[in-house]
Amino acid sequence: MISQVTDAISEEVLMWQNRPLDEVYPIVYLDAVRIKVRHDSRVINKAVYLAIGINMDGIKEVLGMWTSENEGAKFWLQVVTELKNRGVKEIFIACVDGLKGFPEAIEAVYPNTQIQLCIVHMVRHSLNYVSWKQRKEVATDLKAIYQAPTVEMAEKNLDAFAAKWDASHPTIARSWRNNWERIIPLFSYPTEIRKAIYTTNAIESLNMSLRKVTKNRGHFPSDEAMFKLLYLALKNIAKKWTMPIRDWKSALNQFSIMFHGRMPTF
Repeated sequence: MISQVTDAISEEVLMWQNRPLDEVYPIVYLDAVRIKVRHDSRVINKAVYLAIGINMDGIKEVLGMWTSENEGAKFWLQVVTELKNRGVKEIFIACVDGLKGFPEAIEAVYPNTQIQLCIVHMVRHSLNYVSWKQRKEVATDLKAIYQAPTVEMAEKNLDAFAAKWDASHPTIARSWRNNWERIIPLFSYPTEIRKAIYTTNAIESLNMSLRKVTKNRGHFPSDEAMFKLLYLALKNIAKKWTMPIRDWKSALNQFSIMFHGRMPTF
């Protein structure tokens, strides 16, 4: 009976991974989590790639899940190519981490997509350098940068951040400056879209839920076993995604103006 159930899930996973997708996703988040899996008689950390789309109704949707030994731009190129082959014609904004070559991999398949460096990743990376006692204060000062009303004010707040923290944490402001060109597209969007980009926190909350499922296991015996459990966890998580993200109607109206001619017509 267990064997039959397992086979049924394997078939379900295959169908899910190959299902047709919507033509347009205004926002797509792309990220990878690390999971321990037995491979060739040794346990390794495998990268599990995830794509989450915000559909036209403002509802989060896991578009797919893939695995590889290492996270790299070349593999992400395969991922976005697969999304296109499954029917995705338009992505307005792709939120990514700071992986080298990642934006170029997306632009090779979706040349009109705006690449936005994920603010959640930037903040999390910055806080890695900060003691628990100072985290709240640093996070508040970082918020003044990415929540600034204009790019000019954001730059001013970044200078103020550097003046305050460079003596003790010089890496943080330098990291933001090095990535500034991929951070500032955020400021060309109205408030509603900016909130949708950095406060939905879609990938981060999903990763946290997946870690809860996997943390009690030392490792998975195979890729197939890992995929089955993660698929069932994703299915369970997605049951809670019934409401559109906050201010979605307003964001959609802004999208229709900003991406005129690329919005689907019904």
